[in-house]
Amino acid sequence: MRIVFIGCVKFSYAALEMVIKETKAEVVGVITKNESKFNADFASLEPLAKKYKIPLMIAENNDQEQMYQWIKELNPDVIYCFGWSYLLNKKILEIPKLGVIGYHPTKLPKNRGRHPIIWTLVLGLKETASTFFFMDEGADSGDILSQEVLPVLETDDANTLYNKLISTALQQIKTFTHQFMDNTYKRIPQDHDQANYWRKRNKEDGLINWRMSAKTIYNLVRALTKPYVGAHCLYRNREVKVWKTQIDQHYFNQEEVFHIEPGKVLKVEGNHIYVKCGEGVLILVEHELFPLPKEGEYL
Repeated sequence: MRIVFIGCVKFSYAALEMVIKETKAEVVGVITKNESKFNADFASLEPLAKKYKIPLMIAENNDQEQMYQWIKELNPDVIYCFGWSYLLNKKILEIPKLGVIGYHPTKLPKNRGRHPIIWTLVLGLKETASTFFFMDEGADSGDILSQEVLPVLETDDANTLYNKLISTALQQIKTFTHQFMDNTYKRIPQDHDQANYWRKRNKEDGLINWRMSAKTIYNLVRALTKPYVGAHCLYRNREVKVWKTQIDQHYFNQEEVFHIEPGKVLKVEGNHIYVKCGEGVLILVEHELFPLPKEGEYL
């Protein structure tokens, strides 16, 4: 089976390497980028393509006519498009007889759209899924090829959830690659009536407002931590990143702090900063606040 592989993120790199090493499929072409201004987890596939002597196309601009001509010459049976920020046009989608396979880390048809790992954590969802689907001209709307549900733990953050999804997804790719070769794969249509779409995150979505509850801020911080850009607050007229927090369950009695204004620093212990929120107290564990605020100061 001939595969053209498209991608430019950490997951793309892991998936391509696995397909090359652990399946009998032939990767006949790789499309990637040399840089990305909006993929925090960017990873060029060029090193793998050169290492394994696979034809390579660097697609820095979304020139889909050039991509179409290049892919058509390679005559793939299937295209794997994992970690690409553009929809593919109909001409490209119609090239391979088996279709173009995309990836979305949610329980489709729910939660289509942008920044799925971030919104999953921001909203405090208890589960998500690793989903591969046959791409059509819509966004994440094609028939499902493979879906595995994963629990989202209270302790998960963007990094741990990303890695859990990669681990699950690699096994799925190995399985359905063999199913394609054996012609045992299945297509499961999505129920479009159950679908919703998440929007693109903007910078303002990452701003910590201390009038939020401690739980809401905790979810925001874990959603935006590395490999993403980080949540931020304003301290002494500058933007400061917050990478990790904990909800205080023991030190402060909630009734005693109920009447304290949001944003007030209640305690500084080492590098840990206890801050009163709209509801509850949050501990800033990993952050860039320097010099450290004093007890009684406001963030």
